[in-house]
Order: sequence, then C-alpha cells, then structure tokens
Amino acid sequence: MDYGKHQAPARYESGDGCLTTLVRIPVRIVVLLVVLPVRMVWDALVVTVRAADRVLLRPLGRALARLFDVLVAVPARRLYTWVLTPLGHALVWLAAAVFVWPWVALWRYVVVPGVRYGIVVPLAWLYAQVLTPLGLGLRWVHRALLAPAGRGIATAVKWLLTVVLVMPVVLVWRYVLVPLGLAATWVVEHLIVLPLAWTYRRLLTPLGHGIAWTLDLLARGIGAGFRGLWAAVRWLVSVLLVTPLVWLYRRVLTPLGRETAAAIRVAWRVAGFISRAVGQALAWLAWHLIGAPVTWVYRTVCTPVGHFVRDAVLAPLGRAARAVGRTARQTLRTARETVRQARRDAWRALVGAPRDPEPREPVGRPARTLGSTTTVPSAAPEPEISLLGEKTVQQG
Repeated sequence: MDYGKHQAPARYESGDGCLTTLVRIPVRIVVLLVVLPVRMVWDALVVTVRAADRVLLRPLGRALARLFDVLVAVPARRLYTWVLTPLGHALVWLAAAVFVWPWVALWRYVVVPGVRYGIVVPLAWLYAQVLTPLGLGLRWVHRALLAPAGRGIATAVKWLLTVVLVMPVVLVWRYVLVPLGLAATWVVEHLIVLPLAWTYRRLLTPLGHGIAWTLDLLARGIGAGFRGLWAAVRWLVSVLLVTPLVWLYRRVLTPLGRETAAAIRVAWRVAGFISRAVGQALAWLAWHLIGAPVTWVYRTVCTPVGHFVRDAVLAPLGRAARAVGRTARQTLRTARETVRQARRDAWRALVGAPRDPEPREPVGRPARTLGSTTTVPSAAPEPEISLLGEKTVQQG
C-alpha cells in the first residue's frame, strides 16, 4: 500500500455541542481497536497477493501460454494451414463439381434452350401470327356491329324499365306516402312530443335540480367532516410520531453517524500508518535474520563452490563429451561410407561397370573479334582465356 499519499486528519469542528465532543474520542478509540486488525489483515493480503502475482501467477501464466502455444496453437495452425485448408478447397471443388456444375450445365444447355425453342418461340409465333389478327378482327366486329346494336337495346330497356317500374313508384311516393307521412308527423308532434317536452320542462327539471342541490349539500357536509377528521389524525401523527423521529434523527443519529464515519476514516488511516510500521519492522527482521545470512552464504560459499565445480568438473566433462561425440560422428561417417562402397561394389558385380565414353576429337569454339560477339570464319579457333585466368595460371 502507498501510505505516502495519506496525511494526518485535520481537526474536525462540527459545532454540535458537548455531546459530540464527549462521544468523539471514545468512539474513535473503539473504532481504532476494531479497525486495526482488519487493516493489518487487509495489508497482509494485499502484499501476499502482489507477491504471488509477481512470483507465481505471472510466470505460471507465461508458462501456460507458451505451453498452450506449443501444444495447441502451433499444431492447430499447422493443421489448419496444411490439412484443413487444402481439404476445404478440395471439398469445395468436389461440391461444385457434383452439385453446382451439373445443374448449371443442365440449366444452360438443356432448360434454357428447351424453354426458348420449345415454348417461347412457338408462343411468340402464335401470338404474332394468329392471336393478334384474330383480336383485331374481333375488335372490328365489336366496334362496327355489336356496339351500335348494344346501345339501341340498352336505350329500349332503359325506357321500358322507367315506364314499368320507376314512374309507378314515383307516383305512389308523391301522392300517397308523402301526405300520409305529413299527417303522421303532425299527430306524433301534437300528441306525444309536445306533452313530453312540457312534462320535462315544468316537472322533471325542477325536481332534478332540487335533488341535485340536496345531494351536493350532503356531500359537502360529509367531505367537511372527513377533512376535519383527517386534519386531526395528521396533527396527532405529526406531534406523536414524526416530530420525535425527526428530533432523534437530527440530534442523535446524524451526529452519531457522522462521528462514526469520521472515526472510521481516521482509524483506517492511523491503522495504515501502524500497519506500515509493523510491516517495515517485520521486513527489517526478515532481512537481518534470513536475507542477509542467505546472501552472505550465497556470495561467500555457493558462488566460489559453483565456479570451482564449473571450471574443475563440468568443463572437462563437457570437453570429453564433445570429443566422444566427434569420435562417434566420425565413426558413423566412416561406417556409412564403407556401406556405400560395399553397395556400389555389389551393384557393379551384379550389373557390371559402366562403359567408358569413346574418345572423340575436341571441338573448339570459333574465335571472336575484339569487342564483338560475332565469329570470324577465316580466323582459327582458339580457346578464350581472360587476362585474370592467364595471371592465375602464371602464378600457379
């Protein structure tokens, strides 16, 4: 823990009176006695966790990551690269060859030509050569013959329906039903509507107003009674329950809670200083009782002994092992060469030695002119030797 950032707590002045002053010191002492073990245990756990993370968890994590990389990631990557990817490409090609290409060929070379030349072309010819002239002829027949005849028949039917159906209905409505409706309307208005309107206006409306005024007066009285009762209950609850609770919260619980929180903060800081001092003391004791002797033994005893063992024992053993390795490799190389020679001799004994090439006259290259790549037919062929080669031969 970093205790250097914390400072000594400033003096708290609450202004709440002698009760706060009397309660503050005992509460802080008690809270310090309670918080100190907790803070020391917390600091010990923090130090332990940090040491475990630095010494154990991080190396273990790196080792596990490297082990996972060696055992899982690299084989998986190689399996994916060298096995699964070619296998996937092969499967895709096989699936395309089995499922896609036959259907594409069937669609392109069978279905499309069949539909085009078996259905579309005949239908287009039928539409252009048969149906279009037939439709044009039927349209001319309809416009020239059927339409005038239909208009005459429709006019005759319309006049007949008007004379037979419409005119009788109009006459009955105008000279029978309308007078009867007017008489019935006058009877209903003077015998039913006017008496009902007079009854509603002169009897029912005043009676309803009186009943409504009575009910409103009764409702106001009952509401006033309930409001008085509610005000009394609220005053009693406020005086007997709310006021004591508010006084208890403001005068007792708030100062006590504030002082307890301040005491916990102060005790936590003081416990941090004490825990740091105890930790430094324990570290000093551990260094002088364990660390310094172990360091002295390591530097004074183990290091010279290790150097002596390295120089006097391990180095000669290493040189001897390397010499034995070289001898073994030379022996194996000689044995392999012997086996090759024996196999070659056995093959020659069974098959025979290879034939030597017949001697032929050497064919020289034609000479070239200086600074040109073309040959001169009349020049004598000579071997081309560079000046650097001549100097090397002369020196040799």
